[in-house]
Amino acid sequence: MRTQVGIVGAGPPGLMLAHLLRREGVDAVVLEARDRSYVEGRIRTGVLEQGTVDLLKTLGLGERMERLGLLHHAIEVGYEKQRFRIDMTALTGKSVMVYGQHEVVTDLIAGAEAAGIPILFGVEDVALEGIAGPSPTIRFRRGGVGEELHCDYIAGCDGFHGISRAAVPDGVLTTYKREYPFSWLGILAEAAPSLDELLYMHSDCGFALFSMRSPTVTRLYLQCDRTENLAEWPDERVWEELHRRFESMDGWMPKAGPVLQKSITAMRSFVTAPMQFGRLFLAGDAAHIVPPTRAKGMNLAIADVKVLATCLSAAIREGKASALDCYSEVCLRRIWSAQRFSWWMTSMLHNSLEDSAFDRRRQIAELEYVTHSVAAATSLAENYVGLPIENPF
Repeated sequence: MRTQVGIVGAGPPGLMLAHLLRREGVDAVVLEARDRSYVEGRIRTGVLEQGTVDLLKTLGLGERMERLGLLHHAIEVGYEKQRFRIDMTALTGKSVMVYGQHEVVTDLIAGAEAAGIPILFGVEDVALEGIAGPSPTIRFRRGGVGEELHCDYIAGCDGFHGISRAAVPDGVLTTYKREYPFSWLGILAEAAPSLDELLYMHSDCGFALFSMRSPTVTRLYLQCDRTENLAEWPDERVWEELHRRFESMDGWMPKAGPVLQKSITAMRSFVTAPMQFGRLFLAGDAAHIVPPTRAKGMNLAIADVKVLATCLSAAIREGKASALDCYSEVCLRRIWSAQRFSWWMTSMLHNSLEDSAFDRRRQIAELEYVTHSVAAATSLAENYVGLPIENPF
C-alpha cells in the first residue's frame, strides 16, 4: 500500500488530520490498534473550545454537535461557600461546547466513511521504519497477515503510550514533566444537571467540579490523594464528599442518581520537544499532556493537526519541504501557553498537604481577584474559550 501521509491512531487528532488533509487534496490512511466499537465508546472529557467547534462546522461535521451539544456562555467559580459567574461570551464574544470526546470521534469516523478516507481498525504489531529518510514505512499485521504502508510522511497521533514517540532515536527529544500530588475521582451519574454551567469549587476539603454530558447525565469530579484507588470510594462516600465540597450559602447541591461510571485520573503535565524527527510528526497526547482542570487536551491536539495539515499541504502540493520546519515551534508556543493556564487553574483551585496557611490565604486572594476584577476574569475567559490557532506562515 502507498499513501502520502500515514496516520497512526484514530483518536481526535488522527481523524481530524485525515479530514483536513483531504480538504487540501492530500491522501492519508489511518491505522488504529483497537476496533471501531472500542474507539467510538471510549469515554473522555469533552469541553470544546470555540476554534474546535468552528473547525468541525467548517468541515461539515458539526450537525450532531449542534443538535446534541450543550452551548455554554459562562462558568461558575466558587470558594468559601459562595459561587460567582464569569460570563465568557460577554468578556470575549466566544463560548464553549460541552460535547463528549467519544461523540466527536463518532462524527469524525462517520464523516471519514462517507468521504472514503481509509481507516484500518484492529491492526497489530505496528512499527515505523525509515523515518529519518525520504521514504518512511509503517509495517503492521491485519488479520494475521503482514502489510506495509509506504508514505511520504508519518503523523504519530497514537497517544502517550503509543509507538510513535518511542520510534524517535534516543537523545533527540527533551521531555518536561510535572506530577501533581493529587488525582481526580470522576463519576458519570444518571441525573439531570442541576446547573446550566460548569462549577469549579474550591473548598478546605479539596476541589470539586460540576459538569454534564447531556440533559440527563451529570459529570462530577473531586480531588483525591494520588495513592487512593476506586475500592476506597464506594458510591455513598463519593456523594457524601461531593455534597460536603459543594456546600453553598444558597443551599444548592448537585442532583444525585445511579453512578454509571467511576474512574481515577492522575494529574500531570508532560511536554516533549521537538515534536518532529525526520519525516515523523507527533501530535496530541503523543507529544503533550495537560491536567484535566480545563479539558485542554483534545483542543490542543486539534490545534496541532490544524497546523500540521497546513505544513504538510505546502510540502506535498507546493513542494515547499521547508514549510515543515516550523511545525514544532508554532505548536509548542500554544502548548506552553495551555500548560501555564492549566497549571494556574489547578494551583488556584486545589489543596495540597504541602500548602501552608500562607498558601491557602493566597489562593483565596487569587479567587477573589479573578471573580471580582474584570481584567482578571477576561484573562481567564480568553484562555478558557481558546486562543486563536496560529497560522504557521
